[in-house]
Amino acid sequence: MAAMATIVLWYLVAATVRVVTANTTTSCDHVNSGYTCSPQISHYWGQYSPYFSVGQADAPVSSDAVPEGCTVTFAQILSRHGARDPTASKTTLYNATINRIQSSATSYGPGYEFLSDFEYTLGADQLTTFGQQELINSGIKFYQRYEALARRGEGQYVPFVRTSGEDRVVESAQNWTQGFHAARVADQKAVGTGGYPYNMVVISEDTGSNNTLDHGLCTAFEDGPDSDISTNAQTEWISIFTRNITARLNSNLPGVNLTATETIYLMDLCPFVTVADVNGKMSEFCGLFTQNEWRSYDYYQSLGKYYGFGSGNPLGPTQGVGFTNELIARLTGTPVVDETSTNHTLDNSAATFPLNRTLYADFSHDNDMTGIFWAMGLYNKTQSLSNTTVQSVDELDWYSASWTVPFAARMYVEKLQCADHRGEELVRVIVNDRVRPLETCGGDQYGRCTLSRFVESLGFAREGGDWSSCWS
Repeated sequence: MAAMATIVLWYLVAATVRVVTANTTTSCDHVNSGYTCSPQISHYWGQYSPYFSVGQADAPVSSDAVPEGCTVTFAQILSRHGARDPTASKTTLYNATINRIQSSATSYGPGYEFLSDFEYTLGADQLTTFGQQELINSGIKFYQRYEALARRGEGQYVPFVRTSGEDRVVESAQNWTQGFHAARVADQKAVGTGGYPYNMVVISEDTGSNNTLDHGLCTAFEDGPDSDISTNAQTEWISIFTRNITARLNSNLPGVNLTATETIYLMDLCPFVTVADVNGKMSEFCGLFTQNEWRSYDYYQSLGKYYGFGSGNPLGPTQGVGFTNELIARLTGTPVVDETSTNHTLDNSAATFPLNRTLYADFSHDNDMTGIFWAMGLYNKTQSLSNTTVQSVDELDWYSASWTVPFAARMYVEKLQCADHRGEELVRVIVNDRVRPLETCGGDQYGRCTLSRFVESLGFAREGGDWSSCWS
């Protein structure tokens, strides 16, 4: 690994040219494949990447298609909200950085000229038009994938929709239902009324609320000594990978004296300005950095997720236990058994937590999905991420923030009846079109486990994770 670090750092020193000059006139986003423009760059923006189909290249499971001889009997989607503006605090910092450049720079190097009159127009926290369309596309794709179930359109086949209460998440859920319904209307084989608009359960994100789609209850996780683990890991990596980038930026922007943190801000502006365009036109900020630098940036964001909500944080996976136990209840048609973050008032009611549906859709945030993925054991083989050396995607068992929780990320959980397993139903888990191998329950070449073995493999969640440590 030391040799790889040397190569990476050498490239940062040598890199001086822009690598992106994309000017797209049509949308870069598509229903099936997601964001396709400049994938060598746009697929390495961490959690700020627009959704893209990760696919099965070099994966243990070769295809996310339903295996021959199998019929899907149940489908659950867990989705992140669509692309948004920066958070309120970040948008203030980004704007201040642009203002400082424009007031301090004595000249602009080749490729940096656009900064001299760049007008900062990003808002705060809300979905962009591009982000709304991402979820419409997601609803269409879900319908088309599970149309044999979805076209029935009545009773148990009407999607049960649930969302965390943040405005952008609720709006994303609504956008998804629009896409799903539009696909159903276009399906000449659809039967029944379809039940649109669909009922939607919105779970409050107010302080102290029990909400399996939004963390916040576990005091030790939110405020304890391990709450800064991710920040510390990222800070260490920033000091390594931005050193030469910052020097290059300052040589092209004399008089500004950008800091390492401001270098990150300029990198952040690449995805945020891109998704602020209705078609996802690649921002000129993207071309200030090289492909290797974007991979280092993706690793920086992945450190934040791994040490914030993954197994790098002692209480990270515990934040996903509540939803995992709700998933078990839906898969098995039995009441929820959980004493962590579940809302018993909602989960004990057939109106707000039915157990007889075939299609379920839940909407949340990237951090919460990360905790859920680890609570489910989907990335248990991931090596501990180093905060001083880039590790390749292969070495991380295909874990990176951009591959797992980009804007509009989605996990599908399927139950299948298969001719080669005439008894018990089987389960598969697919994250952004990539089938997880499910080693924890002995997944086969198609990524399938029997339902009983899948539930058995979720012992961490069934036993409450480390919830008892939340107030110790």
